[in-house]
Amino acid sequence: MERKASEMGMNRTGTMAHPVKSKETIEGSEKYAPDIPGGASVMAKARQDFAREAGNLGTVPPPNLKGMAKAAVALLKGGRATVFVDKLGQRAGFERTGARLYELALSKLDVFGTWDGGPSREQLEKIRLDELRHFALVKRTLEKLGADPTALTPAAELQANLSEGVPRVLADPRVNLLQSLEGLLTAELVDNASWELLIELARELGHQEFAEDFQRALDAEQEHLALVRAWIAAGTKLEARVGEEAAGAPA
Repeated sequence: MERKASEMGMNRTGTMAHPVKSKETIEGSEKYAPDIPGGASVMAKARQDFAREAGNLGTVPPPNLKGMAKAAVALLKGGRATVFVDKLGQRAGFERTGARLYELALSKLDVFGTWDGGPSREQLEKIRLDELRHFALVKRTLEKLGADPTALTPAAELQANLSEGVPRVLADPRVNLLQSLEGLLTAELVDNASWELLIELARELGHQEFAEDFQRALDAEQEHLALVRAWIAAGTKLEARVGEEAAGAPA
């Protein structure tokens, strides 16, 4: 089933198409005052007050001492170790979500099919399994450090809030496979940068074995990113070419 990402149709969202209604909308917004009346400076002051009064986004839980005394003592030595666990928690949540994103992409493939230069089922399935393997890697690392791999750390919660739109896009039944790849591109860009930072932290803390494991994960994520970029480029060029052919066809 083919559904183009860029089709011309009866789009009524633009204000230029409805000058009268647009004027009424503007007048309506001016009629009702905001919850905090005033200009931009007043709003900025309110946001600053809220930020001062609010607590932390979350905390990193203490290590589990049972059977992991040495790891736990090392973990408590400094703030960098706490940051390391925080970022590991972030990766655990992100990689788990990444596997689900590729499950959604597979369902789009089943409905809409692919194109010349687009993703195959085998490629999407391989990446899905890579994401699961990366989640398992992070889980093992947290356990070796005496940390709880099920905990939602501050960085994990922040990342979930930042990226919540990506799963929503891929789950939207109106979104086709090519459009879904835009969401995967966003996720892969974040994933690559995050693994790079995790490698740096591991090396600074003397966890060379962890750093090597993370580097292999980054190598795989770089391959994912290159594939997604290539799929989008091929699909977008195909859509443009088909659009040109349709425009030039006799009525």
